Amino acid sequence: MAPDFLAGVVEGFYGRPWSHQLRLEYAGFLRDLGLNSYLYAPKADPFLRKRWQGDWPAGDWLQLRELAGHYAATGVKFGVGLSPFLLYAAYGAVERRQLRDKIERLNQLDAPLLAVLFDDMPGAQPDLAGRQAEIVADIRGWTTASRMLVCPTYYSFDPVLERHFGQRPESYWKDLGRLLPADTDILWTGNAVCSPAITTGDLEQAQEALGRPLVLWDNYPVNDGAVRSRHLYLHPLEQRQCSDSAALRGHFCNPMIQGLCSLPALLGLARLYAGAGEAADSVLASVLGAAAWRQLQRDRELFRDRGLDMPESQRQSLEALYSALPGAAAAEVARWLRGEDGFDPACLTD
Repeated sequence: MAPDFLAGVVEGFYGRPWSHQLRLEYAGFLRDLGLNSYLYAPKADPFLRKRWQGDWPAGDWLQLRELAGHYAATGVKFGVGLSPFLLYAAYGAVERRQLRDKIERLNQLDAPLLAVLFDDMPGAQPDLAGRQAEIVADIRGWTTASRMLVCPTYYSFDPVLERHFGQRPESYWKDLGRLLPADTDILWTGNAVCSPAITTGDLEQAQEALGRPLVLWDNYPVNDGAVRSRHLYLHPLEQRQCSDSAALRGHFCNPMIQGLCSLPALLGLARLYAGAGEAADSVLASVLGAAAWRQLQRDRELFRDRGLDMPESQRQSLEALYSALPGAAAAEVARWLRGEDGFDPACLTD
């Protein structure tokens, strides 16, 4: 893996966010798997999205400071994903001053990564690319982050985005790629919001549309949608024939609400880019607990294919089994089996 290639996790899902303790622990998990990056971007953090102009409460800000410092000490690149909701619809002097204040606050984290996320917002306005590029150029001038990434409003070829967020302006991708600062990466999810497979050809098609290389925001194993929330995805990431593509500058996986149970998927990411072998497999048994990991391997096809639509008697039996197993990973599964990780209606792109 090249030194400037980003490979890791974007905590970018809807619904119940991870705990602060789990986020701290993930620095070590990523390092041990040979991965190098983590983006903090939970949709449930209002101070990143719909209340982005506001400041975090003192306790939450201290936790963000602790996260940034811990990742730096662990040797894993840390970043924040800021989603200034609909800022491009009205970006005047007041909004520009508010945005600068926010970026100066984020600069206090000394984080090397900053993502500006325009995803899952209405986008049907003719000057969309120009307004977004103007915002990004301002941020590029204010931020101390060494690397910036941008998620477009239309971040895939998937037609579901236009159904939910309006018709994409005709030259949106071409204009955005042309107008964004040259050192800014563009995030892309593949041919679909949740792509079952991604090939070098898929990336080259997206690169042609945007006029620059991409960083994958891979929506696997994320399970925040109406359908996907009823499943657990415990198989290593697969069907990604793109690791040698010149069109690719990074690859983030968007994990599940169940953070520990997301680690098997990340093993596939580590195999793609970090040459992870048997030592990485042992990380899973150590972190998840040997008994829980053995049981998860038995049940992973059922959890992926049937999920909570399994027979009720089977679900109750498995809930009792996982409740009796030691460790936090088994507790994640038991909670999911009890239906406690419900669907967040704000997520529209299953």
